[in-house]
Amino acid sequence: MALYEHIFIARQDVTAQQVETMTEQFKGVIEANGGKVAKIEYWGVKSLAYRIKKNRKAHFSLLNIDAPAAAVAEMERLQSINEDVLRVLTIRVEEHEEGQSAMMRKRDDSERDERGGDRGDRRGPGRGDRDRGDSGRAPRPRRNEFSSEGGF
Repeated sequence: MALYEHIFIARQDVTAQQVETMTEQFKGVIEANGGKVAKIEYWGVKSLAYRIKKNRKAHFSLLNIDAPAAAVAEMERLQSINEDVLRVLTIRVEEHEEGQSAMMRKRDDSERDERGGDRGDRRGPGRGDRDRGDSGRAPRPRRNEFSSEGGF
């Protein structure tokens, strides 16, 4: 059997509980066709880069799948019928990523920053010490909007 990473996005109007129910339904389809779902991650509601079917935000879910291609094709067919699913993406991979995905690690990092964590450790050596006021260029002259030079 092949390994896949599958992501689907669902409309913002549905609740997180409904997304979880859809995920379990899709997991059941995979298992009924001889596969298994190794990991499920719910990434939450995120902004979309562009509107999809009049939606600006969507629920994101990731499934790591070990299944035959026919099982994945059947799941994608059911998702295309479901009006709550906006988009799907399935990628065949050599091996599944261990632990949390990059999106979940990103969420953990942002939560740590909100709690007052120090972001300086990720900037690299010496970047926090430099003076940001001197860019090496001459300062721009300020224009007085009420003077005769200001264009009024």
